[in-house]
Amino acid sequence: MKVLWQESPLTASNVVARLRADSSWSPKTVQTLMGRLVKKGALGVDKDSATLRQFYPLVSQEDCIFLHKVYGDSLHLMLTSFVKSEYLSLQEIEDLRNLLDARQT
Repeated sequence: MKVLWQESPLTASNVVARLRADSSWSPKTVQTLMGRLVKKGALGVDKDSATLRQFYPLVSQEDCIFLHKVYGDSLHLMLTSFVKSEYLSLQEIEDLRNLLDARQT
């Protein structure tokens, strides 16, 4: 979201390129997350573009700060709530495991 708050609209490839320096997420993980954010109404997508879909935020950075206030500094609480309340595909579960495993090293 930070990338799209800084500049939008962007293609998924542009978002991946901007995240590459600061994140170990694979392009597939980023695209999966962006797809979920579209379904949840946090990202919009311009499908009228000639060949590439352009993504833009529908949720302001201030709204996300509210979520931080709700969960405080407890990333654990936020992730636990998310995982328990959302259906996750096997691929998404594997992606999360890979992220956590990579974090341990």
